Amino acid sequence: MKKNKKPDDLDTETTFADMNVEGFRWYNPHAKKNNGMRPQKQKLSRKEYWQLVRAAFAAYAPVFVIVILVFAIMGCIAWIWVS
Repeated sequence: MKKNKKPDDLDTETTFADMNVEGFRWYNPHAKKNNGMRPQKQKLSRKEYWQLVRAAFAAYAPVFVIVILVFAIMGCIAWIWVS
């Protein structure tokens, strides 16, 4: 039996995301992230907060409207079919 002596090209050292996730068995809560610097929490003013809330509603509104319209159309079709 011949053994394949080609080197393995699989790179197992490169990571694209932080694998130190709570719940995994290798989770280390004391591991340094971002070169030891903790991210600063930004303080939002009341006006900025409500602008963010309005922007979120504006982003999700089309999806909610489409879902409601689809349910209304299906309800109308079911009502016509049962009648």
